[in-house]
Amino acid sequence: MAHRIISQVVFTGARVFGRAFAEAYKQASASQKYAAASASSSPTGANTLSSSGLTLAEACQILNVSPPKGGQMGSLDTVHERFKRLFDVNDPKKGGSFYLQSKVLRARERIEMEVRVAREEKEREEELKGDWRPRVYKDR
Repeated sequence: MAHRIISQVVFTGARVFGRAFAEAYKQASASQKYAAASASSSPTGANTLSSSGLTLAEACQILNVSPPKGGQMGSLDTVHERFKRLFDVNDPKKGGSFYLQSKVLRARERIEMEVRVAREEKEREEELKGDWRPRVYKDR
């Protein structure tokens, strides 16, 4: 009689463990597929949240600048001037907020990243439109 109870406990435990393992595998697989799809759907998929989760619109609101259109920022000088002023105003040594200072920094980084990516794409398109020839380096 005892062997029957022990075998039922072992089989039930194995069944529960097996189902939990299968469910965890399904979730891990789905998570991996989702990450791959989101990375391939946008050219900056991996960098989208690199600036502490700021979107481009939020970054532009923080620094009070208009968003770049087609990779052309009106002037990055304006962004840098506003960044410097807000960064200095929020200096913790002067009674400012480190949190706000870091938000201003992340906003500037996000805008610069967006402009850089757009410029790279534009250069790549111009290179493909023009008479593209690979560079050949000769050893002397």
